[in-house]
Amino acid sequence: MLIKFKNISPLYRFSKIRSCSFSTSTVPTAKEQRIKVKNCEINYVKVGTGAQNVLFLPGALGTLWTEGKPQIEGFNKEKFTLVAWDPPGYGKSRPPEKEFRTDFLEKDADIAQEFMNALGISKFSLMGFSDGGITALIHAAKYPDAVNKLVVWGANAFILPQELEMYKKIKDINAWSKRLREPLIEVYGEKLFARYWASWVEAMEAIYKKNKGNICSDLLKNIKCPTLILYGQKDSLVDSVHVSHLHTNIEGSRIHLYPEGKHHIHLKYAEDFNKRVEDFLLLP
Repeated sequence: MLIKFKNISPLYRFSKIRSCSFSTSTVPTAKEQRIKVKNCEINYVKVGTGAQNVLFLPGALGTLWTEGKPQIEGFNKEKFTLVAWDPPGYGKSRPPEKEFRTDFLEKDADIAQEFMNALGISKFSLMGFSDGGITALIHAAKYPDAVNKLVVWGANAFILPQELEMYKKIKDINAWSKRLREPLIEVYGEKLFARYWASWVEAMEAIYKKNKGNICSDLLKNIKCPTLILYGQKDSLVDSVHVSHLHTNIEGSRIHLYPEGKHHIHLKYAEDFNKRVEDFLLLP
């Protein structure tokens, strides 16, 4: 049985999530590159020489290093070619700044397709975390011929009322502890980080009001590729109902649960996570 939300304060929920993010000061010396896609220069890394191409998509305000470091460093480089990006408007994929409109996740999916085309990669798998998982769901539904397999975790296809209320309660970054603010201030500066986060919360509220909470539920039926959904059963940001919803509506999908896992299972359980995802991606 999947676990429901616990009665914990919203800020505590978010603090337990962000506390395992990496600071950019710990990143290794890896070759970051930039490529022009539409009006944005996308910052990315490409590691490995394997035949299996994979695109890693970070979550809200996340960058390839703050959220993808264990995958960039740990994925099998002989079997996989892993591409990780700073999403448009995030991290070093600026300018321009992010525009948090109600369709910003769908636009990210469209740019992801153009980005991979620009790299000359026509067929690839998607690994999407949180907002990046939503982007991956949309992408797999819209561009089925390009996607080999899909892996998502911490992702939701709609917004629950209690989730929206939680977002609103942590809209002001001054309510966050210094330890939680610093990694994102390091990436964006305090003013832009505060504005970005407030805009993200406002975008979630606008999506909720405009679409009655729906983000991409109507697209799930169009996902035809093999799909793996991973979930930390103590994730207090993403309700367990989302896992059931994705599994029910994505034909042939499979689930793996981490009973003690929270939101960032790919960081907390990096070795196990990478091995499970690699095994899934290598299945015939």
